[in-house]
Amino acid sequence: MAVPAAPRIRVVADRIDVGAETILLEGEGRVGALVSFVGYCRDEDGRLAALELEHYPGMAEREMDRIARDAIGRFDLIGTSVVHRFGTMRPGEEIVFVGCAAAHRGAAFDAASFLMDYLKTSAPFWKREHLTDGTVGGWVDAKASDSAAMDRWHRL
Repeated sequence: MAVPAAPRIRVVADRIDVGAETILLEGEGRVGALVSFVGYCRDEDGRLAALELEHYPGMAEREMDRIARDAIGRFDLIGTSVVHRFGTMRPGEEIVFVGCAAAHRGAAFDAASFLMDYLKTSAPFWKREHLTDGTVGGWVDAKASDSAAMDRWHRL
């Protein structure tokens, strides 16, 4: 078995080049499956003008790296990439990219889901809504459904 590549982890202000991120995971013939996930900013039925994301620099990258290394070991990944944005995003813009390359599709799908569940609940990012009426909402609380999704990985 080949040694997996170290995870590619980045926190960026600029738009994510999803195509370029995907190509970096192709694996020169070792990869049998590549699953990618892109999370986008929604307009919340026309209510949301922008989403502001803050992070804890250094700590965010370390936590993302820890989670990605856990995924590599747990799902026998060949490669993984996690790119998360900070700053202000408009509806339709990317917030996060997760890519998982593995020999088999089941591992790649599971790893991508695992990574997103952990990012939503454990990575030090905070969201605040900027509404179309010009007001700024409060910081968005984590959803119980996100915690429930993460909990399943403790049972597996």
